[in-house]
Amino acid sequence: MERKDVESLFNRAKNVRVLVVGDLMLDEYLWGKAERISPEAPVQVVEVTREDVRLGGAGNVINNLVALGCKVTASSVIGGDDNGMHLQHAFTGKGVDVSGVFEDPMRSTSKKTRVVAANQQIVRIDRETKDSISAEFEDRIIEFVKARENEFQVILVSDYAKGVVTPRILAGIIAVARRVNLPVAIDPKGNDYIKYRGASILTPNRKEAEIAAGIAIIDEVSLKEAARTLLGQVELDAILITRSEKGMSLFPRGGEEVHIPTVAREVYDVTGAGDTVLAVLGLALACGMDYADAARLANVAAGIAVGKIGTSTVAPAEIIDAVSHGHRDCDTKIKNLDVLAAIVEGEKRKGKKIVFTNGCFDLLHAGHVKYLQKARSFGDLLVLGLNSDASVRRLKGEKRPLIGEAERAHILAALDCVDYVVIFPEDTPMKLIETLQPSVLVKGGDYTPAGVVGKEVVESYGGCVELVDFVDGKSTTNIIEKILKNYAG
Repeated sequence: MERKDVESLFNRAKNVRVLVVGDLMLDEYLWGKAERISPEAPVQVVEVTREDVRLGGAGNVINNLVALGCKVTASSVIGGDDNGMHLQHAFTGKGVDVSGVFEDPMRSTSKKTRVVAANQQIVRIDRETKDSISAEFEDRIIEFVKARENEFQVILVSDYAKGVVTPRILAGIIAVARRVNLPVAIDPKGNDYIKYRGASILTPNRKEAEIAAGIAIIDEVSLKEAARTLLGQVELDAILITRSEKGMSLFPRGGEEVHIPTVAREVYDVTGAGDTVLAVLGLALACGMDYADAARLANVAAGIAVGKIGTSTVAPAEIIDAVSHGHRDCDTKIKNLDVLAAIVEGEKRKGKKIVFTNGCFDLLHAGHVKYLQKARSFGDLLVLGLNSDASVRRLKGEKRPLIGEAERAHILAALDCVDYVVIFPEDTPMKLIETLQPSVLVKGGDYTPAGVVGKEVVESYGGCVELVDFVDGKSTTNIIEKILKNYAG
């Protein structure tokens, strides 16, 4: 995964509609100090200094999706009580569509209260209803999903075994999803995974997978055996098993497993980490990522989540920063066009003059550097359009480029005079020029103004074309010829 691709994913998130079905609950945190033992019993006395109520269960999945920028619709059953009202208000305040959340006056809305002192949970108190919802409410959820089936790009099911995610609900949702070709990702519970049959992917932890498969997972061999057993029994496309400090293991149907090491820097609290995994995995699948890359991205997000106390969300900027931990300065300059267009528009609003040039830049040399430095002098910000490998082959021949597009992009991004690099697959940069609309279009002195691609476009809105002479004798062709002469034979 490259930073530019993850940036593009989050840029598209605002157009992604996600349906989340599952058990909604509230997570209450009582924060305090525990500095003495009670005289009444051998227990700690916690002096509460702060109280915090958060969305829990499927609500935490929704909260994560909202933080990632998605448009979210919730479907569930809650009680007709104060906790249910709190949930409804919290969702509407975040812009979540709750038209699929139904109220059953006979149920209690789940609430978990955690007492935390010195960054450690002391005790948890659960108030909830675990009975399965009635056939009436099963019908209402299934009909809701059927009525809205064409609105979503992915369906996420968050099963906390509190009675909402029944076998009938699952069968109805999965049937709808299969009919309209929607991925269904499920965070499962219990020891019988047959009810999840036909889902796209499940995300159990190691213990849950062990119980469901009936196989003790003690090493890589037994892990694979358990995963393959569940894949066959439940007829999944893939299963992603989270393994705490050992990271995650993805087992796709008919493919090779992918083991992803943990990226957690320091673990404070694993509460809600599975919700973060489900949310990020779902967004990635909705945006067209394959299972392997979606799992890698979810793993990065989980590593951030466990570094926070309680059910917490992870911001896109945190994930992007974690993905680009290597070559940090270079990575921040390499963008996909959709992200770059928004950046350039923002810079224009600040009054910045945008300069654009393009080329193959295979075997970077002093002539290239001087050319780019001169191009940068025409404005406040230089955007460099870089021909992709396929584009270079079409323009220069099958033996080129000598250096791949990713490496060329990083080398160019390391130059101070280059502000942004965008790789383009076309033979000409016309699409980039039309999208970015630079104030200055720069090309080499071997061009004539009339021969510069995009000249008419730039001049149509008042921009200009500048031609820059290359340094004599400095070219990639000359370097190749010198290497062949000196080392041939």
